[in-house]
Amino acid sequence: MSATAAPGTTPSEESPVPVPAPVLPTSTATGTAPSAPAPAARRALDWRIRFGALSLIWGFSFLLIKVGTEGYAPFQVTLGRLVAGTAVLVAAIAVRRERLPRGARTWGHLAVAAFFLNALPFSLFAYAELSIPSTLAGICNATSPLWGMALSLVALSEDRPTRRRVAGLGLGFLGVLTVLGAWQGFSGLDFGGTAMALLASLSYPIGWIYVRRTLAGSGSSTLALTGSQLFLGTVQLAVVTPLFTSAPDGFPLLPTLAVFALGALGTGLAVLLQYGLVEEVGPTTAQMVTYFIPVIATAAGVALLGERLSWNTPVGALVVLAGAALTQSRARSR
Repeated sequence: MSATAAPGTTPSEESPVPVPAPVLPTSTATGTAPSAPAPAARRALDWRIRFGALSLIWGFSFLLIKVGTEGYAPFQVTLGRLVAGTAVLVAAIAVRRERLPRGARTWGHLAVAAFFLNALPFSLFAYAELSIPSTLAGICNATSPLWGMALSLVALSEDRPTRRRVAGLGLGFLGVLTVLGAWQGFSGLDFGGTAMALLASLSYPIGWIYVRRTLAGSGSSTLALTGSQLFLGTVQLAVVTPLFTSAPDGFPLLPTLAVFALGALGTGLAVLLQYGLVEEVGPTTAQMVTYFIPVIATAAGVALLGERLSWNTPVGALVVLAGAALTQSRARSR
């Protein structure tokens, strides 16, 4: 569960997962040429394997956050994942010989994007999982398309609402109330942790809208922009973390491995996987990974962490996903 935004994307075309993918991976949209088409049989096998790997990586991210916070402070977990993720993308940029973005204005916009798409939501999820199960955090993450739909109605004049998408928005938030057990007075719910997880999910579409308004058509490749954004997020956490945490007493093995995997896989490798999927099968198919994330997060939390699951959690999650799917839908052209 990592998040970086690609320029030229729209909130309604994004998944609420950590790494929204570029809509048009061509020289016009990203500054790089699309990869040469692979043979049909091999392509079908390759993208399905990578699609499954991406679903697993992002689905297990919430479990890794939970394990990481057992040995480190939340800010330290976030800093560790950003360092590892940035290292992976820097290596990819070096191998592909991508040019870094130029201009103080572009770097300023990237710093804002890094805050809303990396530093803030990553930290909020880490703090949230101190008091809520990873299953609930994963389901809260799935509300990002709902927040994005609501915000785009206000912030993006060209994003016209349809009755289907508005219905999806209402259905999705009904699902959120079901997950939280509103009819029983939110009994047993940790409001602080749940609020932080929902705020983290809201932070993503804020960042996406900002990126769309400021970085579309910047001339740099998506990979270069994403790597630079992660680097700036790392700098932000490197400044904040020492102010609010003390140095860890040691480096416990399991939490350390969890933080490394969270960054190298969920915040680094996942970017490359998602970018490749969009190039091969397009954003519509690639974003379907969104709907597998809460399912995998829930299964991982229950099976590996022994988290309890009441009936309203999976039922509400299904309603949330149905609403999110409607908000992503477009009317068919005649």
